[in-house]
Amino acid sequence: MAYQGDSIFWVEIQKIVPNPYQPRREFDEQKLKELSESIRMYGLLQPVTVTRKEIGREDGTFRTEYELIAGERRLRAAKLAGLSQLPVIIRTGEESDLMKLELAIIENLQREDLNPVDRAEAFRQLADKFNLSFTQVAAKVGRSREYVSNSVRLLGLPQHMLDSVRGGQITEGHGRALLMLTGRDEEMETVFKEILLKKLSVREVERISRKIAVDRVRKKDYGVDPELIEMERQLTESLGTRVQIERKDFGGKLVIDYFTPDDLRKILSLILAEEKDAGGETASAQEDTSAAEAEGIVDDRSREEQEEDADLYAITHFSL
Repeated sequence: MAYQGDSIFWVEIQKIVPNPYQPRREFDEQKLKELSESIRMYGLLQPVTVTRKEIGREDGTFRTEYELIAGERRLRAAKLAGLSQLPVIIRTGEESDLMKLELAIIENLQREDLNPVDRAEAFRQLADKFNLSFTQVAAKVGRSREYVSNSVRLLGLPQHMLDSVRGGQITEGHGRALLMLTGRDEEMETVFKEILLKKLSVREVERISRKIAVDRVRKKDYGVDPELIEMERQLTESLGTRVQIERKDFGGKLVIDYFTPDDLRKILSLILAEEKDAGGETASAQEDTSAAEAEGIVDDRSREEQEEDADLYAITHFSL
């Protein structure tokens, strides 16, 4: 698509250099071959987008090269097809590094060409390199702040798990579920291997990870406290992130996980909203409890049975 101020030219393919801010890290070789065959038969139907650069020589003269903004997959396929020239759209007046990265990301998002890991790294690069908040990144790429924030959170996984997401062995949803086990490296690795071995669905991994994250309160001095387990579960579901309650002789500590400043602000807004609604909800909760007791809806299991259920997804119960 051309814009006002753009021009379309045919240029020699060897004068086109890659975009240094290309967010894609991997290109499917088979799909590149298929595209190159199509280009060989029908030509390149859509021009690539470039900016023109004048490079000075030692003798004082200049040579022209064209830096790719969008269309690296088409450029690679055209080279495979043996083309010597390509149609290009020359963008003028928008040659900043920020614009190059923005356009490359936007094109890949529109074509759904980025895998979840490359997309997350591109968002983080936008935020870090150009000092942008996730809200600003979201506005530039036409997505919600939550979409950007959740994408970047994926980068909290170990590298070999990110490689599996990038390679398609596990999905982005699996990766997010594994993030519930941040700080529990051994258990995260076990669940990851279970996904590969048993082809677990995202919903199954979420259920298992949630069990491990909130139901394994083990303290040497205190043992298992079902009430704390239930409180952790409620807080985790309410805030959308892992919450740990650590009990001490006097009082204790509440640990709330967050991954980005935007996550922290969201958690704060949820807590403040809960405080405002606390008065009315307290009375309603008391009525619900009384009604449940009147109808006989109680947990009549023994303490041992409750502890056994709470430990259902402890790491020792996994088979590899």
